[in-house]
Amino acid sequence: MTAQGHLDILDRSVEKAYVWVNDLAAELGTTDRHEAYRVLRAFLHALRDRLPVTEAAQLSAQLPLLIRGIFFEGWQPSRTPLHYRDPRELLERVAGEGRLHGDTEASFAVAAAARVLARHVTKGEIDDVLRTLPDELRTLVGG
Repeated sequence: MTAQGHLDILDRSVEKAYVWVNDLAAELGTTDRHEAYRVLRAFLHALRDRLPVTEAAQLSAQLPLLIRGIFFEGWQPSRTPLHYRDPRELLERVAGEGRLHGDTEASFAVAAAARVLARHVTKGEIDDVLRTLPDELRTLVGG
């Protein structure tokens, strides 16, 4: 602990979370970090709930501490994985939680969030995640 009373691990986690949020804001073409946070959270929740529990845990291991907390927020593993196959179901979930306007905006947001995730997580893990998704969703999420 520093003389100021800060914990370095928490400070670094906040910094890393801002990197993710700022990265997504840039992908979305906005300066609104609240919007970027909502999209990131909605995307991570929709993806998490579609993944088998083991794969969700493996993906989470590569997330920064604070992002991992967002990922697991409200998770009920006994209710997952959800089995939606239609991309519209995923888009509606992201649009609702992210407070977006319809499928087009949600589709753009999902693609942006998937690019950010792919930049910050190993290719092998992204490949594992994509393999668990049906073709219809794999295309939407980045495969």
